[in-house]
Amino acid sequence: MKFRNVSILGLGVADAPDVVTSRSIEDTLRPVAERLGINPTLLSDLTGIQERRFWPAGTTTAEAASLAAERALEDAGVDRAAIGVLVNTSVCQDVLEPSTASTIHGRLRMPSTCMNFDLRNACLGFVNAIQMAGNMIEQGQIEHALIVDGEQARTAVEATILRMQKPGFTRQQYRDQYATLTLGSGGVAMVIGRTDRARRHAHQVVGGVSLAASEHNHLCVGNMEEMRTDATGLLTAGLELAGRTWRLAHEELGWTAANVDEYVVHQVSEVHTARLADGMGADFDRFHKVYPLFGNIGPAGVPYVLKKSLDAGRLRDGMRVALMGIGSGLNCSMMEVRW
Repeated sequence: MKFRNVSILGLGVADAPDVVTSRSIEDTLRPVAERLGINPTLLSDLTGIQERRFWPAGTTTAEAASLAAERALEDAGVDRAAIGVLVNTSVCQDVLEPSTASTIHGRLRMPSTCMNFDLRNACLGFVNAIQMAGNMIEQGQIEHALIVDGEQARTAVEATILRMQKPGFTRQQYRDQYATLTLGSGGVAMVIGRTDRARRHAHQVVGGVSLAASEHNHLCVGNMEEMRTDATGLLTAGLELAGRTWRLAHEELGWTAANVDEYVVHQVSEVHTARLADGMGADFDRFHKVYPLFGNIGPAGVPYVLKKSLDAGRLRDGMRVALMGIGSGLNCSMMEVRW
């Protein structure tokens, strides 16, 4: 899939204010870990995650996404009346009905002509939304799209900690639910639109590739309070799928480890990110690491890293930027942006 006339026009990020350190979680769970014969500092030692952020209790994902959306619209210099579709990609949900997108649409006072809906695909949803909305722009159906994501991991993490502290909690249960403790929160939004009508400097979305390995759909299964993960199996299968997708990107987009300037990746932990870079033969210095301070923020991860990379001065005009994500299921997408 390649685009001729689709660009990123604006980005917005909203950092959740409540910082929770891995050490504080480890201190709380130390009696459990010692009883089960598990390294009590495994969370910070293995994952490289020192902190994650939560929204205050009661904050909805719609509120988080709306805050980021206002910033993205301002950054893009696009009037909300010109937005043809609003797509929410949040994994976390406030309610089953109505769609979170409709709540965000109402909070932002978007025009009635702006379509709105949720698109959920685990941690890959935001990248999928760029692909889908990009197609709508390319076909002339709309001129601009607003893609949003709000994640509130507080409920899942706190529920998991309480569950781990119950008598009879087993070593295997600890391993199965351990990955939940890596989750963080945040809000992010992106405005994309027609390159030829951009009023400001636009960042061209060149195109992307995607592959599925749905035989692994059982490796990570979760809801708002519990997530069960086969961490080893997920790492192995995810890296294999990422390797195949990388080779497809080489064929379709001409990528090599030498000609991609910056890797913007959904980051689960230090181990996952380093193994991904190693599998592609990529320079690890070309990965801006956000997991130490923000943890795994799900589908918000890719645009979050992109905005943090921009703020850090890592992105310059003409750079080939790779957006890369893997979602439970398993699905993998890689997309090029010419900055």
